[in-house]
Amino acid sequence: MARIAGIDLPKNKRGEIGLTYIYGIGRSRARQILSDASISFDKKVNQWNDDEQTAIRNLINAEFKVEGALRSETQMNIKRLLDIACYRGLRHRKGLPVRGQRTKTNSRTRKGKRKTVAGKKKAAKK
Repeated sequence: MARIAGIDLPKNKRGEIGLTYIYGIGRSRARQILSDASISFDKKVNQWNDDEQTAIRNLINAEFKVEGALRSETQMNIKRLLDIACYRGLRHRKGLPVRGQRTKTNSRTRKGKRKTVAGKKKAAKK
């Protein structure tokens, strides 16, 4: 089993896909890492030998910020926005979309489950 950056990579997936299980590595970065280590994209994770695993591990440690370091940097950036009380920070604080999306409809992921507000009662006719 390959363990890179504190993550156990899935054994039966292609290397290109397996590397994406590490936070901070997507498909394009995984391809870049594998090509730099001169490993086939189609080679499965359980077929990597120790030298290939070491090469990948060294490349990731040397060139990329992944997992805990990347998560903490992201949180620090959000905290900075909250502290300076800029528009984006206020949107984070209120739990609304930050990047200009509409909120009349959609944006349920950020706003959470609907909270129904009762409508006004119509005045009775005399």
